[in-house]
Amino acid sequence: MILIDTGPLVALADKGQGETHKRCVSVIKQLSGSLITTWPCLTEAMHFLRGLRGWQGQMGLWQYVKNKELILHSPQDDELLRVCELMEQYNDTPMDFADASLVSLAELGGVRRILTIDSDFYVYRIHGKESFEVIQP
Repeated sequence: MILIDTGPLVALADKGQGETHKRCVSVIKQLSGSLITTWPCLTEAMHFLRGLRGWQGQMGLWQYVKNKELILHSPQDDELLRVCELMEQYNDTPMDFADASLVSLAELGGVRRILTIDSDFYVYRIHGKESFEVIQP
């Protein structure tokens, strides 16, 4: 499994992202394993896509979900508490809700690989110790 952050979700769905779109499409074709994200990341991506391309942009992202190319993880209550703890711990970075949800999922599922455009995942640690294997398009 490979975690996927908001930035690549937007880039995959929006050809208007130019080279970033092309690199993201190329990278996911080369990766082995399922892509998984969280509802906070999907929500954030849908918000950005609505502003960039309206429903057409959002529909592009929905296609990944419909085609089962993207797995959506729904956090449980204990995970939400961990998200809050992570946001407090990394408040100086700062860590947003979507990023915290991915770190929490990494801790829960033992997933280290993440596709992201952000450099923050070089700073974040899984269980406060283990680094992410960052895949940048």
